[in-house]
Amino acid sequence: MGAPLLSIITVVRDDPAGLAATRDSLATQVWQGFEWLVADGGSAPATLAVLNTPGPVPQWLDSRPDGGPFAGMDRAMAVARGDYLLFLNAGDSLVDGHILADLLSHLTACPDLLYGDSLEDPGDGVMRVKPSRHWRWAFYGMPAHHCAILYRRTLVADLRMDQGYRIAGDYAFTLAALRRAGSVIRLPRVVAHFAPGGLSRRHAALGRAEQFRIRHSVLGVCATVAGAIWLLQIVASVIRGISPSGYAFWRFRGPAG
Repeated sequence: MGAPLLSIITVVRDDPAGLAATRDSLATQVWQGFEWLVADGGSAPATLAVLNTPGPVPQWLDSRPDGGPFAGMDRAMAVARGDYLLFLNAGDSLVDGHILADLLSHLTACPDLLYGDSLEDPGDGVMRVKPSRHWRWAFYGMPAHHCAILYRRTLVADLRMDQGYRIAGDYAFTLAALRRAGSVIRLPRVVAHFAPGGLSRRHAALGRAEQFRIRHSVLGVCATVAGAIWLLQIVASVIRGISPSGYAFWRFRGPAG
């Protein structure tokens, strides 16, 4: 049997509801030519018991205590066979049953990265479209949520998530991929629903500090510029905390629908 076109990597730890939601979104896909890899961080039995109910079964499952989600991503990347990689963590879900089939037509151009918009609740209980940024603005932050980015596997074959970062390892990984990418496609459409309440939301301050370090180490941004970006992100976080709807008006496109 030939290698699949797409490897979908899911990391999980003690989140049966999130794993079930991700699995359900895979079950609805009209195109099923992907492989599903699940890296579990040593969950209690209830989480992996989800996989014993009717539904998709991962082609690869590894469960062991690890250092966090980036360690799980690395383990799965090491065995992935697909031409492209998609990190759909537990709780993340694809936007609808046709999205993977729709993405196939864009993969015929063989881009190094392909990404689009996400659905997210900014904090006021309303699901909205969060537009991706142009990849040239990646010095500010991730151009899109990880669940809305497809990476060509050969482009990142020798890259790994930096375990020195708890929150922003995927940012360093994406910047490194962009630096070597020859072709990047940004789609004006929603790809995935980003799960609320993840590490990046719970530890936002640490994430901003890690991004500051990454701008230095990966992009070589000077301290003054990196500090200004850090300050701007803090202001945005304060606005989001005080008025999620006001933040959504600035950063989001509108309610999902």
